[in-house]
Amino acid sequence: MNNAQTARKRGAAIEQLAAQWLQQKGLTLVAQNHHVKGGELDIVMRDGSTLVFVEVKHRVTTRYGHPLETITATKRQRLIRAAQLYIGKYGLTSPCRFDILAITGAPPNLEFHWEKAAFDAY
Repeated sequence: MNNAQTARKRGAAIEQLAAQWLQQKGLTLVAQNHHVKGGELDIVMRDGSTLVFVEVKHRVTTRYGHPLETITATKRQRLIRAAQLYIGKYGLTSPCRFDILAITGAPPNLEFHWEKAAFDAY
């Protein structure tokens, strides 16, 4: 298995743990790893009637910065576009929110930092 495959597998495992953690916080899982043209939505959840697009970022250490710092303006625009395509595909009209779940550490010692409504689509 090459490094890219290993990284994808590790990323998928972290996203699975993230989805479980958010479910324990009361959210309902709608979709994971939803690919659209030009992007991917890590996790789509429902928080009551609100559709929540969750970007999961993981780093073992914060030596080179916190995972939250990796969400650039370009990344935000890509996520907004992916969410718009998702909403259009399924004809959804519910309120939406963009959250970031920053995870540090290595399993099983993970620390979760949940940034609700981390940015707006404008």
